[in-house]
Amino acid sequence: MFTGIVVEQGRVSKAKNARGLLELEIESPHVARGLEKGDSVAVNGVCLTATSTGRRKFEVEAMSETLQKSTLASLKRGATVNLELAARLHDRIGGHLVQGHVDGVARVLRMEDDGGARRVWLEAPDNLVRYLVPKGSVTLDGVSLTVVEAGKSSFEVALIPHTLGVTTLSDLSIGSEMNLEVDVIAKYVERLGAAWSRNGGRAW
Repeated sequence: MFTGIVVEQGRVSKAKNARGLLELEIESPHVARGLEKGDSVAVNGVCLTATSTGRRKFEVEAMSETLQKSTLASLKRGATVNLELAARLHDRIGGHLVQGHVDGVARVLRMEDDGGARRVWLEAPDNLVRYLVPKGSVTLDGVSLTVVEAGKSSFEVALIPHTLGVTTLSDLSIGSEMNLEVDVIAKYVERLGAAWSRNGGRAW
């Protein structure tokens, strides 16, 4: 479990396809020191397992299911990625509860500077936009953000100067694709509500 608060930007030093997996080596002095082999780490919002760790680098693997649901397959050597270590039970939840289980990909439609901040409009699959509500939470490339507005097939977020300064979101352009994870609480509510309806509004 994560909170969507990026702690470091890492650099991909190796990206290799082998045995149907994408093997990544990532340079990240801070995050690498906090990892042990087998630990979970969020890479652009995707929960992966550290297969090797060192003082300044670590390695992870992504399987085909992950590559199909996320943008990780497009990562090349030299790419910058958002990183977050798994949360501890006594940690503050500075963002919101993030699983690192990406639901799909969002694409940037429009951007507009707003003082030092930036407003971004994104397109997402209809089956995911329905989970987004104004002032609700959403995760984009591992960053916990607040939804400003949500429509039938698009939504808006606002990026404050701090977020632009410490994450890869400052590099966005029209057409950029981002890993999208909706709030898991919304999915649970939908599932429970459907079961309640099927049961005639009675407890089961």
